[in-house]
Amino acid sequence: MKLSEYFEQARGKGVLATADSSGQVNAALYAKPHFIDESTVAFILAPRLTHGNLETNPYAAYIFIEDGEGFKGRRLYLTKIKEEKNSELIATLRRKKRSVSHDEAIDEDRFLVFFRIDRVLPLVGSGA
Repeated sequence: MKLSEYFEQARGKGVLATADSSGQVNAALYAKPHFIDESTVAFILAPRLTHGNLETNPYAAYIFIEDGEGFKGRRLYLTKIKEEKNSELIATLRRKKRSVSHDEAIDEDRFLVFFRIDRVLPLVGSGA
């Protein structure tokens, strides 16, 4: 099964982990990645810590944990390759319209950050 098909079908929660240039780590909940092709994914980011980290360190890891019992899911090791600010593509990729949270300005910038998938592993184990 293609990785894009897996993510279309799977239900669960994801965490995107980044680090700044000095190695300080951040982890945040994120929706499933948007597949551009089988080796490229994108995430929609607000101008917060995750995006700031990616400005100085292009490496990230995305951990997806499937709903249900057991430990099923995927780990994606990623490298940022480009980004677009307030791109029209963001509106077409958005899976659902969200109401604005209390700390989120309506006119806040959004970044569409593209990543090359460097490595894919199961949630648990080496995949060997």
